[in-house]
Amino acid sequence: MDAELFPRARTEIAPGAVHLPDWLSPARQSELLDACRAWALPPAGLRTVRTPGGGTMTSRQVCLGWHWYPYGYARAVVDGDGTPVKEFPEWLGELGRRAATDALGPEAATTAAYDIALINFYDADARMGMHRDSDEKSDAPVVSLSLGDTCVFRFGNTGSRTRPYTDVELRSGDLFVFGGAARLAYHGVPRVHAGTAPPELGLTGRLNVTLRVSGL
Repeated sequence: MDAELFPRARTEIAPGAVHLPDWLSPARQSELLDACRAWALPPAGLRTVRTPGGGTMTSRQVCLGWHWYPYGYARAVVDGDGTPVKEFPEWLGELGRRAATDALGPEAATTAAYDIALINFYDADARMGMHRDSDEKSDAPVVSLSLGDTCVFRFGNTGSRTRPYTDVELRSGDLFVFGGAARLAYHGVPRVHAGTAPPELGLTGRLNVTLRVSGL
């Protein structure tokens, strides 16, 4: 947001959960958006995720490295076109490693290499219910990068989907990392603010790039 009274600062939302505003430069955001658009193309492209109960997620998703489906991982799009999952690029792993280090300190750099990306696209009506990232075998920090429209990111506790939780505004270029005691905290996206993306980015909607270490 232009002409803010106070610059947004690094904030520890909970022990092990850190928000770093404007971590990605505008140029880096554009580069990551171009990559996301290429990854979204078929085969193994952007898809609607169906839950075991027969519902569908309102955000759409594409995966790299390992394909996530409720509630596990596979090497092919087992709930889509059946093709092999797209490769996870080395540069994206380095980005995740640097993000974890910047947010949580040098000790975060000792974790295994990032090898999963879940990329979710949200239009104005999309939401994400409270959930935990618990299908991995590794407890390495989760790295979350935002592009496009601003969202309300709800970061909760490890015991339940209910309060206490903290609502954080995530804008394009923001970084959110959670590990350690916060690694299995419930979190979700109750709202996306349509039309808030930086005009120069050329994106309508929100992209969330989530990086994880599989341990598989």
